[in-house]
Amino acid sequence: MIIAQITDTHIRREGDLAYGKVDTAGFLARAVAHLNALPIRPSVALVTGDICDFGLPEEYALAKSLLDELAMPYFIVPGNHDRPDALRRAFDDHAYIPDDDFICYVVDTFPVRLIGLDSTEAGEAGGMVCDRRRRWLANELNKELNKPTLLFMHHPPFHTGIRHMDVQNCRGGDELGALMAAHPQVQMVLCGHVHRDISVLWHGTMASIAPSPAHAVSLDFDPDGAPAFHMEPPACRLVYLSEEGRLVAHLSYIGEHDGPHPFFDETGGYLS
Repeated sequence: MIIAQITDTHIRREGDLAYGKVDTAGFLARAVAHLNALPIRPSVALVTGDICDFGLPEEYALAKSLLDELAMPYFIVPGNHDRPDALRRAFDDHAYIPDDDFICYVVDTFPVRLIGLDSTEAGEAGGMVCDRRRRWLANELNKELNKPTLLFMHHPPFHTGIRHMDVQNCRGGDELGALMAAHPQVQMVLCGHVHRDISVLWHGTMASIAPSPAHAVSLDFDPDGAPAFHMEPPACRLVYLSEEGRLVAHLSYIGEHDGPHPFFDETGGYLS
């Protein structure tokens, strides 16, 4: 099984460029085409928030039209740029989205158990896993202790070293981490928000952030560094379920790249 992750697409109204520069819709269209064209196509895609930039109905209509081109089912959780009411209306055919304050749910139809956790707080850039959401998650984790499990959310519950993003990460991370430590079946936590490929061993599990298929938050460890972005090579996360039942994270660069080139000639000899 292969699981794809797309995050931080920041779709604007058709024809609008993010920050006057970034054609986020074009980048998402290319990401969708890339996943559909993979030699072994993912079984499922996870979209981890900031689907749209301002949460406008027109933005969601465009985002959904692009995501619906995926040749595999996809599941969404919101980010801080999303507006829950508009998101629910746009994705009203996604029956897994609960009629609740938070978009938290479990998908248990694949070899990997997928748990979507809503980390958003209304009106805030930063996120939180409150007592209510933590109790919900603990209850769900206790229902299945042996199946490989992947948790996906928008805000990372750990610091990255990029200060202007770290001040708006997920509060309640230590308490969430204690749940991870108590439930080793959670092999991986996938996040977004920071627009970069970042991984950390966190409370006994692997937690990672995927890059955006569009713009990247600049890699700047200066605590006084100004918020900025670079146009780095677009990519998405692929997670592979190995024969041993382990989740293995890969980065897949979007676009055309020179290759593949053989290592060996037709006789099996090493090419010099």
